[in-house]
Amino acid sequence: VQLQAFGGGLVQAGASLRLSCAASGRTGSRYAMGWFRQAPGKEREFVAAISRLGISTNYTDSVKGRFTLSRDNTKNTVYLQMNSLKPEDTAVYYCALAPRIATDSAEYAYWGQGTQVTVSS
Repeated sequence: VQLQAFGGGLVQAGASLRLSCAASGRTGSRYAMGWFRQAPGKEREFVAAISRLGISTNYTDSVKGRFTLSRDNTKNTVYLQMNSLKPEDTAVYYCALAPRIATDSAEYAYWGQGTQVTVSS
């Protein structure tokens, strides 16, 4: 399984971005998918995750109400809609697959290469 994340960029505070993560192969609904981010000098942190069928989602407190996760299993793709972006959202964002929805990065077996999100004030 390979993952490709894209959609990052440089935006001003208050703007929106939509990240996508496409999985190769017929992953379909076999895996939950999560997003993590890592800012310079900081540890990688959990952002959001969605269950295999998209029924359940989980968000870290700092993005609740601003970020929305969805998935299209027919396209093996998960989308992270990020609204009202803040400078503290600046990080490299990684998508990953796990057998079940989880917040612990150790639960995720497959990782994408990351996409940079930079939010200027």
